[in-house]
Amino acid sequence: MKKYFNIFDFSQKVNYKTEILSGLTVALALVPEAIAFALIAGLSPLTGLYAAIVMGLVTSILGGRPGMISGATGAVAIVIVALAISHGVEYVFATVVLAGIIQVLAGVLKLGKLMRLVPQPVIFGFVNGLAVIIFMAQLDQFKDPSGSWLTGQPLYILLGLVLLTMLIIWGLPKLTKVIPASLVAILAVFGLVVAFGINTRTVGDIASIQGGFPPFHIPNVPFSFETLSIIFPYAAIMAAVGLIESLLTLNIVDEITETRGSSNKEAVAQGVANLCSGFLSGMGGCAMIGQSLINISSGARARLSGIVAALTLLMFVMFGSGLIELMPMAALTGVMIMVAIGTFEWASLRTFNRMPKSDVFVMVVVTLVTIFVGNLALAVIVGVVISALVFAWDNAKRIRARKRIDENGVKHYEIYGPLFFGSVSTFNEKFDVLNDPDEVVIDFKESRVSDMSAIEALNKLTERYMKVGKKVQLKHLSKDCQRLLKNADSIIEVNVLEDPTYKLPLNKI
Repeated sequence: MKKYFNIFDFSQKVNYKTEILSGLTVALALVPEAIAFALIAGLSPLTGLYAAIVMGLVTSILGGRPGMISGATGAVAIVIVALAISHGVEYVFATVVLAGIIQVLAGVLKLGKLMRLVPQPVIFGFVNGLAVIIFMAQLDQFKDPSGSWLTGQPLYILLGLVLLTMLIIWGLPKLTKVIPASLVAILAVFGLVVAFGINTRTVGDIASIQGGFPPFHIPNVPFSFETLSIIFPYAAIMAAVGLIESLLTLNIVDEITETRGSSNKEAVAQGVANLCSGFLSGMGGCAMIGQSLINISSGARARLSGIVAALTLLMFVMFGSGLIELMPMAALTGVMIMVAIGTFEWASLRTFNRMPKSDVFVMVVVTLVTIFVGNLALAVIVGVVISALVFAWDNAKRIRARKRIDENGVKHYEIYGPLFFGSVSTFNEKFDVLNDPDEVVIDFKESRVSDMSAIEALNKLTERYMKVGKKVQLKHLSKDCQRLLKNADSIIEVNVLEDPTYKLPLNKI
């Protein structure tokens, strides 16, 4: 377990000024997000802030992707909202603890490598959908408390401050990168609002963030099988959603930084963070792509920025709530809109005419599911399933059989392409059992026997030849294919024709 808890990485040179300033920027951006997600889940704002503090600190220290930011997220809030309404906050805390345990087990069992099964079109669709969600979430700032769109002077003031924030973030890096542009934009708009007494919505208008140190609290629920039956489904979904969103965010940060994080280490860190969050009065969470991109775009590459962000957020809650509550939401809205613009994979739009139609379809479906369903895990699962079915269909059409009869009157079927569940029907159509000669050789030199469906197909084919008194031999089966037949107690194992001159370079399916 030591490798999962290697806190310090001395192989990477740390730019302390950049890391600290990036951490401060992220901390400011975390405040409204954490409050909003807590309210979505029907919990108090401090529950979201405590989750952001604990998740951010623990994953920054233990995580497998330096520079990535974790905290309370909308994906987790959507999962637990029904539980919070029906059973109360104590059951939420218990669920978060159990979800953490499940995630730790997933990391220890190295299930993080399953993310390799997520194809690129799914990642494109996920990122594009998430960018749209981030943008649409900011539109709420352009509505009044009754839900109506702002008009007149309040709208013009908000638009002006948002556009000023975006202009600073866009233009400042062209002049200097000494200070993160997002931090400069937030402070500039904050100073402008305070100096001129501009009347605009602030963080304090959403909720108060005043509180103390996250209190240790053992969830007050009955320790019984009935409780477990209530919280386990929510915990399992929360663990899955959290890991999928976290590991996809890890992959995105990997691409931006051209480095590679550890998915299994990150899974363990997410689990430990949720475990701690549940005992420290937090709603749990996972990686946050928006805040992670703010951090990375500000130049942060090490663990220090995440640690600074979490500790700064703690200072805000304990000592600086009065000042932070004066922060104009327009500045934070502008930052998040720029994050949405930067998150969207604009290059994916230019590949529509170049990518296979199936890949474009997968990307669009994942994007739409992400936007309209709001369940990121479901969007990814749908994309993976569609991609897998398309892959199976394409490979099913590739199986071929070249036929010839040698000088001894033996008919040879030379099979090309994989033999698996998807290609079994086409494979069976290649054989003419009644009209074939008494001896048949099926050559798998250019094919693979991949699964139980393929084995069953060979069994049935052999039975058909045996019923009419004909002999079948299988040639050029790899060792693993022969082992599959043997393990299945196949009736055709005795008919495998060995070829001592045949060497198969790959013996693994």
